[in-house]
Amino acid sequence: MTELPLILVSNDDGVYADGIGHLARAMEGLGRVVVVAPEYEQSAASHSLTLKRPLRILQVRENVYAIDGTPTDAVTMAIRWILKEAPPVLVVSGINHGANLGDDVHYSGTVAAALEGSLLGVPAIAFSLVGRADFHFDSAAVYAREIVKLVLNQGLPVGTMLNVNVPNLPVDEIRGTRFTVQGKRHYGDIIFENRDPRGKLYYWIGGNEFDFEDIPESDCNAIRDRFVSVTPIKTSLTDSAFLQTMKQWKPND
Repeated sequence: MTELPLILVSNDDGVYADGIGHLARAMEGLGRVVVVAPEYEQSAASHSLTLKRPLRILQVRENVYAIDGTPTDAVTMAIRWILKEAPPVLVVSGINHGANLGDDVHYSGTVAAALEGSLLGVPAIAFSLVGRADFHFDSAAVYAREIVKLVLNQGLPVGTMLNVNVPNLPVDEIRGTRFTVQGKRHYGDIIFENRDPRGKLYYWIGGNEFDFEDIPESDCNAIRDRFVSVTPIKTSLTDSAFLQTMKQWKPND
């Protein structure tokens, strides 16, 4: 009997979040599922790694572990320690309670968890549900399962992960899937000033509702049109085209 491949599930909303439960269940039958995720919510943690204090592992139940750190900590600990004897063939992150479109990928802990898997040599996918409340996790789970089946069959290039966003709609209202480029979000006035009960100023980083540039074939446009967006993201940030221009510079002149 052929042993099922190991699929690592993580997120940034925490090990007890609704989204990760739906994602783990969607992976059943595609592989042996192990969940390793932050103990508490770590939204917008980006790719931070805990270096100045020890980390602790809590086994919540069989094949489910909580790490008292960031999403990157969770995936690193999973691949390098918890699963070091039998590493996963795929990392899936999410389902995030909100969008990770356009510039969001630079801040997102959900994307960072997948990116860490890719950096460690494991194909990875981040899944997000574009909404703020009344989440249709069942819809996202349907598409997560189908996309994972494709990746397990087709594979991903080394150093490339997928960023997937799903409209927050009933599954029969979603129009399908688009393969997209990264769009451009508009966050508006994201710093809010107020005073606490003692009269001292404090500041809150926020953001506006979903606003973006109209870029053909972008992830933002796909969501606007009620499609699932699937965007390949590379771990290398080198601008290869501009590098050729830079080589014409004469820095010693």
